[in-house]
Amino acid sequence: MSRRSLHTPAPDAAALRARLDRARAAAAAASTDALLIAPGSDLRYLLGQAGGSFERLTTLVVPADGTPALVVPKLEAPGYADVPTDELGVELLTWVDGDDPYKLVADRLGKPGRVAVSDFTPALHVLALRAALGEAEQTLAGPVVRELRMRKDAAEIASLREAGAAIDRVHARVPEFLRPGRTEAEVGADIAAAIVEEGHVRADFVIVGSGPNGASPHHDVSGRVIERGDVVVVDIGGPLPAGYNSDSTRTYAVGEPRDADVAETYAVLQRAQAAAVAAVRPGVTAEAVDAAARDVIAEAGFGEYFIHRTGHGIGLDVHEEPYIIAGNALPLEPGMAFSVEPGIYQPGRWGARIEDIVIVTEAGVESVNNQPHELVVLDA
Repeated sequence: MSRRSLHTPAPDAAALRARLDRARAAAAAASTDALLIAPGSDLRYLLGQAGGSFERLTTLVVPADGTPALVVPKLEAPGYADVPTDELGVELLTWVDGDDPYKLVADRLGKPGRVAVSDFTPALHVLALRAALGEAEQTLAGPVVRELRMRKDAAEIASLREAGAAIDRVHARVPEFLRPGRTEAEVGADIAAAIVEEGHVRADFVIVGSGPNGASPHHDVSGRVIERGDVVVVDIGGPLPAGYNSDSTRTYAVGEPRDADVAETYAVLQRAQAAAVAAVRPGVTAEAVDAAARDVIAEAGFGEYFIHRTGHGIGLDVHEEPYIIAGNALPLEPGMAFSVEPGIYQPGRWGARIEDIVIVTEAGVESVNNQPHELVVLDA
């Protein structure tokens, strides 16, 4: 099968400039003089280019008041050639080995009182920046940037829809691969290839949890041979060319399940997942969505077997804000996107999970995954 080509465009210069402007305003609102954004998803959000983090410092300096600057080693500057720095109003500052890039950042900022550094900046850069910036208080940029990234714009939502449709096509092909006598690893390799064939850049994760392995939510794949009667959890996803991720789980049975309680227990899970999706709308809290799923499972007597949060945000990262978990009183807003993925896991026996990515709309909720939620019983 030929690889599909997906066509959601990268953000244009106007959209990126608006993001930079919002980042500067958010920094000011947080009483922060500057954001220092390392290569990664935050940089891709603001510049359309993720870059790479190495021993040489690369950072986007976003002052609350002033012109942003991309500080990058001269030998790596060609990798940012597609970034429209002039249109974005970003100054490009290059340096060569022998220069002190941390002093370059400090000189650019003057004497800031407070700077916020990307959450995943390597420690070797964090400590060197701390030394160069003297008395400046150093905090994390995550709390500032996530306020921007949690609310997806129209282009981001279009990308998530494409990602959802692409991973749905992969799940539709799983019956081609999932057969008795094959190992989880063999099935996983075929699924990973299908993920790329259906338009992803790569498979970021492929979980094939058969039989008792399905009771481990973050099982990967193993040499276990799949048997007739196994219940199998398949959780898969990865990024599309625009950078936005898919993530979807369906549960399969290889022939009629050997355990007599599978149908009744799975029906509980299906009701829980549907209840949580139905609870999603503007103004409802993240913890209320978690409770909608958890209450159904607990009332059926399976509360101890639901051992993780109900969901996580998704976008340029597979896991990002908002987290759908007890204790998170964040009110949902249009544009927020996250997974709804309750599970029931019975150690030593079998497990099951149903996962969709949903988007909060003005009127309620939209799911970007549309494969059936029923237990998929395969001919074996």
